[in-house]
Amino acid sequence: MKITISNSANEPLYQQIMEQIKENILSGELQEGELLPSIRSFANDLKVSVLTIRRVYEELEKEGFVVSQVGLGTFVKAGNTELFRESKRRMIEEKLMEALKLASMLDIGKEEIMEMIDILSEEIGNG
Repeated sequence: MKITISNSANEPLYQQIMEQIKENILSGELQEGELLPSIRSFANDLKVSVLTIRRVYEELEKEGFVVSQVGLGTFVKAGNTELFRESKRRMIEEKLMEALKLASMLDIGKEEIMEMIDILSEEIGNG
């Protein structure tokens, strides 16, 4: 699992790490039941505090992405595909909202946006 963090980003480190882990889960790069790195080794790899990684794992567990088992580690939660699907939808909705706000500021209408979506969908093979 590749995680890239930036001290100059607007988001706190724990949030950058958490979002990238979620993306890895949602994309299927991290499979259901897969063991995540130990808090200590992950912190060492990323050169962050163990408290940062602990917070990441706790937040991911609260959101239903992972499950922690004492003495065994933290695993990608199995059998929660609907939650994952909803999270994917939410990510797309957030990006679409950003695009729609920008389009509104640039006075680009719904019809033109839909044309753009059709063209872009064809380019990536979804059309």
